[in-house]
Amino acid sequence: MPTITFIEHNGTPHAVTAEVGQSIMQAALNAMVPGIQADCGGACSCATCHAFLEDNWMGAVPAAEGSELDMLEFANERKENSRLTCQLTIQDNMDGMVLRLPESQY
Repeated sequence: MPTITFIEHNGTPHAVTAEVGQSIMQAALNAMVPGIQADCGGACSCATCHAFLEDNWMGAVPAAEGSELDMLEFANERKENSRLTCQLTIQDNMDGMVLRLPESQY
């Protein structure tokens, strides 16, 4: 099972062991990672699971498109490496992935 590390805005890391096939958002919620609100439950309709994917991991996931890009317009502190974690499905090759969390989801 891959381990995904979430780093809070204050630098606090949270290493989460995740199941292949679940969303990164769900793995964060199961581990109660602070900063992932996921108010819509993973329906890609709120942008409260926003995170910044470390640049060296950008090639490990498909590019954002469609409704994810639309919702990222509402994300706080949006950057080039912004992703909605509800739209990223965990794969074996994601072991060691690092995501940083924005100061706020609102």
